[in-house]
Amino acid sequence: AGTMNKDAQMRATINQKLIETGERERLKELLRAKLIECGWKDQLKAHCKDVIKEKGLEHVTVDDLVAEITPKGRALVPDSVKKELLQRIRTFLAQHASL
Repeated sequence: AGTMNKDAQMRATINQKLIETGERERLKELLRAKLIECGWKDQLKAHCKDVIKEKGLEHVTVDDLVAEITPKGRALVPDSVKKELLQRIRTFLAQHASL
């Protein structure tokens, strides 16, 4: 695996495991539910509207929106949600320690 460093290899293996076991889908569902619960989606929607207002509808491309929204979206995810997801992944890995 010459070019793949240990870290990337590990991540790929973990990802593969998450997909195989269906845990990845469950994590995505959990994340989606949590983000709706904490109002994240509404905050992002509001931010979208602001960007469109600012630039004018006819000047905004999807790429503009993605560029504006992605960092904002990441920043808006509550730490508690990130912690919970990390915890879930750690637990998952502990159960599949044979990696």
